[in-house]
Amino acid sequence: MLRVSIHAAAEIDAREAWLWYRARSSVAAEAFEVEVVRAIEAIAEAPERWPERADGIRRYAMRRFPFIVIFRIEVDDVRVLAIQHGRRRPGYWKRRE
Repeated sequence: MLRVSIHAAAEIDAREAWLWYRARSSVAAEAFEVEVVRAIEAIAEAPERWPERADGIRRYAMRRFPFIVIFRIEVDDVRVLAIQHGRRRPGYWKRRE
């Protein structure tokens, strides 16, 4: 299992989504949090499972929520760059390193 590092802005992405769900339902917010953790664990276990684009980026689509975990495999770890809503602002995270 590889170590996963999460870009600070990706943490903000997740927090903002969690707050949005929390404003509507504590159950939905908790389910979202569980799904994010599950996604990161799955990525850590086998990051090569998701196809790599030409720019080295991989995408994990969450099952229960319309979010995508954007990540890349680096030398010593997996770097999560964004937790992006599937239908909003595509590519906003591209300048994150």
